Amino acid sequence: MIDTKAIEEHIRGILVALGDDPDREGLKDTPQRVAKMYEEVFAGMNYSNHEIAQMFDKTFEEGVSDVDNSKVVVMKDIDLFSYCEHHMALMYDMKATVAYLPNGKVVGLSKIARVVDMVGRRLQLQEKIGQDIADIITEITGSEDVAVTIEGCHSCVSARGIKKNNTKTFTAELRGKFKDDVSLQMYLK
Repeated sequence: MIDTKAIEEHIRGILVALGDDPDREGLKDTPQRVAKMYEEVFAGMNYSNHEIAQMFDKTFEEGVSDVDNSKVVVMKDIDLFSYCEHHMALMYDMKATVAYLPNGKVVGLSKIARVVDMVGRRLQLQEKIGQDIADIITEITGSEDVAVTIEGCHSCVSARGIKKNNTKTFTAELRGKFKDDVSLQMYLK
């Protein structure tokens, strides 16, 4: 679990290291506010991929048996954010697309969005977000044919270092039939 008291102490120390007074009016409650924010935005760190899959494992089998596995389920433009593990910088304006071929059952659509949200709430790389989402969707649906694409901006690129404000990063995790079937890849655009 996330240790909010330790976060408060460290944020106070950072404020001092920055040369500011953590006891001044504008900063007095900042360590507590940051600790509370971190507890929320890093909530996904409390759970393994398997635990997230169990949390959102709501599937439907009725009426799916007549759906052959050449049918694709695609959910596009799922908003998410995360924080990069290299600078603890915000990854923002992110959109995920999650697709899979049903394997005798489908997952509730809201559960796909919830998986994406929970996976985003970790310190990590954008590539890892796609891998983790694909792992979880595979576990929930039983389908090996899963694809996850993510496009987003990174404040470690836009606000510091190279300072390229309009730069976006695109990643794709293609598994099973999505790897080689161009007709399936068209759904990801």
